[in-house]
Amino acid sequence: MARAVVPLAEGFEEIEAVTIIDILRRGGVEVHSAYMPDEFETDLVLGANGITIQADIALRNVVVDEYDAIVLPGGWGGTNRLAENSLSQELLKEFKAKDKWVCAMCAAPYALYVAGVLSTKYTCYPSVEEQIRPKDWIGDKKVVIDEKVITSQGPATAICFALEIVRQLVGQESYEAVKSGTLASYC
Repeated sequence: MARAVVPLAEGFEEIEAVTIIDILRRGGVEVHSAYMPDEFETDLVLGANGITIQADIALRNVVVDEYDAIVLPGGWGGTNRLAENSLSQELLKEFKAKDKWVCAMCAAPYALYVAGVLSTKYTCYPSVEEQIRPKDWIGDKKVVIDEKVITSQGPATAICFALEIVRQLVGQESYEAVKSGTLASYC
């Protein structure tokens, strides 16, 4: 069974995180959400819009060899924490070095950029590209795949983003079943 880890840092975009986890699980991917331990060592992570989610594991317990993909939801607060956190940055580098899928949406491609793992072509939330590489930004696509990096634009594209990850990890049949079952004909 394919496996993915979804890091949640305070200020993450809730729509994106829940959509990613839900769609991947519907598609047959085992998903673990991971929290970045703070001084309180809590697995409860506060999102950008005041919604708290209980994560499955601590980020420090993620073993890259046990996963096929790392998937980052956006939200500027969470993205900045992931970009500034040495552990999350090292994990991103290790996923890329081991030729595993590295996925990020909305503002989160910025965390990939800081880690040096963002591929040449990418998309993100409009305006975030100004802090990355504006000339390489593809602003007219919901989802961009370049090498083994998948990026997407924002909350409204979360289902399409997660479906593409399902397609890459599990296959076309699972992709089609989840797409049809969620009425995501726009993807």
